[in-house]
Amino acid sequence: MENQKKDFFLDIDIQPTPNPNALKFILNKPVKNVGNSTYKSPSECGENNLALELFKIRGIDQLHFFENVIAITKFSYEDWNSVETNVMKTLQEQMPSHNPDYNDPNPEAERRNNLSPELKQIESILDKTIRPGLQADGGDIQALTYQDNILMVKYQGACGTCPSSTTGTLEAIKAILRDEINPEIEVYIAPEF
Repeated sequence: MENQKKDFFLDIDIQPTPNPNALKFILNKPVKNVGNSTYKSPSECGENNLALELFKIRGIDQLHFFENVIAITKFSYEDWNSVETNVMKTLQEQMPSHNPDYNDPNPEAERRNNLSPELKQIESILDKTIRPGLQADGGDIQALTYQDNILMVKYQGACGTCPSSTTGTLEAIKAILRDEINPEIEVYIAPEF
């Protein structure tokens, strides 16, 4: 194991997101080969030991794993300097043994299979238009319900606490869906339970 760490070169680029409480840590190694994972607590990490170790850092609120990116959202009271230093140290220590094919139940695939035809169409439009930008900023979105021209959505990752998610992004989603599905559609963020 020590030899594995010695030969392991990890390059990390840190980029801001529109959310002042979230940063993207872009690695030269994959963190999740298929799909994405969002964790709001250590109990959700399952087999992902890297995520579990990151939650041990004071101030970490949420993690989002996607391809070679980890979007980390911190609590607003915590200073980025301390969090960033500890994240870098944890990544350097844990990445040599991290398996990007970790078993992570894929509730998104099952959820999408059970959607109504209208919601499947909405998700398809979001896949082509909105989702790539959100994922590039360390987040994602789910269409939850669509009834009586009202679409309820849920943000994930860095988008969950981003100020622009409730204004500009939501308006862009509404404009696209009004153009492609229904000119009377309204889009709202579902309350957290």
